[in-house]
Amino acid sequence: MSDTTGTSSTDVNGISAGSPGMPDFSNFNLSAAQGDDDLTRLVTCFLQAGTNEYNGALGARISALFVIMIISTCATAFPVVATRIRRFKIPVYVYLFARYFGTGVIIATGFIHLLDPAYSEIGPQTCVGMTGGWASYSWVPALALASCVITFFVDFAAERYVENKYGLNHEGEMNVEAMITADNAGNPGTLAPMHEHANGDSEANHSHNHNNDLALAQSRRSNRATSNAGYVSKKEADIYADDADSETSSVVIENAFRTQIAAFLVLEFGVIFHSVIIGLALGSAGDEFSTLYPVLVFHQSFEGLGIGARLSAIPFPRRLKWMPWVLVIAYGLTTPIAIAVGLGVRTQYNAGSYTANVVSGILDSLSAGILIYTGLVELLARDFLFDPNRTKDGKRLAFMSCCVLLGCFLMALLGKWA
Repeated sequence: MSDTTGTSSTDVNGISAGSPGMPDFSNFNLSAAQGDDDLTRLVTCFLQAGTNEYNGALGARISALFVIMIISTCATAFPVVATRIRRFKIPVYVYLFARYFGTGVIIATGFIHLLDPAYSEIGPQTCVGMTGGWASYSWVPALALASCVITFFVDFAAERYVENKYGLNHEGEMNVEAMITADNAGNPGTLAPMHEHANGDSEANHSHNHNNDLALAQSRRSNRATSNAGYVSKKEADIYADDADSETSSVVIENAFRTQIAAFLVLEFGVIFHSVIIGLALGSAGDEFSTLYPVLVFHQSFEGLGIGARLSAIPFPRRLKWMPWVLVIAYGLTTPIAIAVGLGVRTQYNAGSYTANVVSGILDSLSAGILIYTGLVELLARDFLFDPNRTKDGKRLAFMSCCVLLGCFLMALLGKWA
């Protein structure tokens, strides 16, 4: 950077033709800057420019691929296994912890692990954010807003489709949590009727046939269900059992599935985009690899627990009973595959390059909008504010709230390192 007066291979704006938006550091010419803003941009690009930082430790990086794959897959699969293996018994509060801790993790991921890094990649104070069209607007919040609104309309369209085609509304949704976590009114382990709260209070009767059918089907199951105190027997609580109510329950399950799966798929895609970026970074990281490795193991396992908990609450119809397992595997394999790709280009990939920052910034911004909307609206608000089946048990509500706060806190803490 000492040569400030000599000739330069860059164009009049001090930008190398070979790397759009990046200065030619081999022959950096500050005299080419046209005005203070251009000078600031050149200096910023110079200071923020990254290089390939790979420094060996190939064996440890390969181990990271398998460790993250196994741990994240197991964390994602645990809530799904707990709700779909008939012989499996799960304590009520274990399931509640997984579900609401995961909600906190997803919210914190959107803000801390996606939105903040996006600002450091394409924000107004970055090289990208000072170059060309990127300098004309603050694109990070715009992209996050766009993905947030699109996610809302995807969710809304799915709801309207089910309402119009099947005549089902929110009041007719299945109380999957109640069927998983059991009745709380002195009969632990039994199935809770559709509109019965934890303290035994009943909701007002609904006139819609789907609602009546659902309550009838679930009440029949509740009369048959028994289990050990404090535990939930999946053999008894399995909503997919082939019994006398199978025809009624299959219709209800199909409708409930259709209202929830679109929003969940959008959530998983948002998380997967993020997983690709961090997998590439881990595969080619430099000195920070030793810190990044354990942090990302926790990061991916926490995210997986959140994904799995929400997946376990979706009532999949029998014809799609394979689908939750495919979604679990998809999440578990995404980061390892990205790590493998990062290892393949470990001596060439530059996470700080202009192109890498643009791609990462766009994906992080879009994913942030998806996770923020899903976490706050689909998960937090729906469970705590708008769920007609929400428990009135103060102890359980306090536990659920603490789980959300703990998930937010731990995931935000991990943001200090990754």
